[in-house]
Amino acid sequence: MGISDFNKLKNVIGNFKNAKVLVVGDLILDEFIWGDVTRISPEAPVPVVWVKRESFMPGGASNVANNLSSLGACTYLAGVIGADERGAILKGELEQKNIDVSGIVVDPSRPTTLKTRVVAHHQQVVRIDKEKVGGLSDDLIRRIIKNTKSIIEKVDAVIIEDYGKGVITPKLLKEIVPFAKERKKIISVDPKEEHLMYYNGITLITPNNHEASKAVGFEIKDSATLKKAGQAMLKKFKCRIALITLGENGMAVFEKDKPMKHIPTVAQDVFDVSGAGDTVIASYTLSLASGANPLQAAHISNCAGGIVVGKVGIAVVTPEELMDRIKRERVK
Repeated sequence: MGISDFNKLKNVIGNFKNAKVLVVGDLILDEFIWGDVTRISPEAPVPVVWVKRESFMPGGASNVANNLSSLGACTYLAGVIGADERGAILKGELEQKNIDVSGIVVDPSRPTTLKTRVVAHHQQVVRIDKEKVGGLSDDLIRRIIKNTKSIIEKVDAVIIEDYGKGVITPKLLKEIVPFAKERKKIISVDPKEEHLMYYNGITLITPNNHEASKAVGFEIKDSATLKKAGQAMLKKFKCRIALITLGENGMAVFEKDKPMKHIPTVAQDVFDVSGAGDTVIASYTLSLASGANPLQAAHISNCAGGIVVGKVGIAVVTPEELMDRIKRERVK
């Protein structure tokens, strides 16, 4: 990385505080139960966890919003919570992190999605999911669309986070994607396979290796098939950028009429990959909104992802951590 590249990345990160981003998607509350294991249960061959503390974090689309806010962006969130204690906790956590929650609607008929992770000695022992998956009522979808459109008018970018819990539907996408495109907004998508047809003409799509394979109809097993898949995604979705994340092998960036750019991972220690994809799409989109080109955004998001996998639990990155990691990569 040359001095001009370094200065450009530094300027992009400095611009994060001026960007406004909306996240639309499935809202999840992540609960962590932290403890120690000192024995195996006499009732069954399972560890007994002695609980030391409990904590809550925004998850799903909420975690993307949390990443954006931690990086300094003015952040808006749209989605659904239940009329329950979990929903109140999630909303409170978001408000504490200065995230605008005016786009969130309450559905009394469904619980707020809760994922409980039991962690002992820096290792996840078990995860327990409590949720109701399914379509929302037409009235709720109309309210989300109305809220989302009013927020799109004042932001630079929209991130669509589909966790398959029922918020992201064809009816919603048919309204908000064209609306954002007409207003020349950056549109980034973390997709689910069943809704891929509704994302034509977006800015960025960020599937992982497995999701990309399913989207293009063949397995990605080497560099040749990876290149073929990336070009196929650009053509299929008419998107400006396809970013395929490759786990420990980093990420690959594809743009029309340009060769594939492979970015090796910068992760040094991997404790927990939970939420790493959320960090990548948040930091990549924010970088684009802050003046980065697709390759510069990839370097920034790759560093951000490398930082969070070195932390235990659902984690976020600060601009200071990001600059420190980029400085170290420059030295290397």
